[in-house]
Amino acid sequence: MASIFSRIVAGEIPCYKVAETDHCLAFLDVNPVVRGHVLCIPKKEVDYIFDLDDDLFVELHRFSRTVARGLKKVCPCIKVGVAVVGIDVPHTHIHLMPLNNPGDLNFSHHVKMEPAEMQELAAQIAAAIE
Repeated sequence: MASIFSRIVAGEIPCYKVAETDHCLAFLDVNPVVRGHVLCIPKKEVDYIFDLDDDLFVELHRFSRTVARGLKKVCPCIKVGVAVVGIDVPHTHIHLMPLNNPGDLNFSHHVKMEPAEMQELAAQIAAAIE
């Protein structure tokens, strides 16, 4: 069965897209830890990040760096934090989160955002990347 992320890639489930290439996709996390929490994924479903082939591994990280730079322009922060957990969804994904305090990277805390706010934020980040 396809992961939820593969269903997003296929267009079966909508997302708040911020960037896309032929092989990668970035979108807002619908259950964000902080405002601006973005997920970067390869379009190819591979469960474990270290099972990606070398080219896709490098491409995903370069793509994530590009997204992080745009994210930092829109969500002022000290740094954009990076996390790869790989437990919840069996599809490689890199979390990018604007950080201003060490406690901002806390997966047990979530912020509520309205759909209109998510849509506007995604558009702002996408514009900052282009």
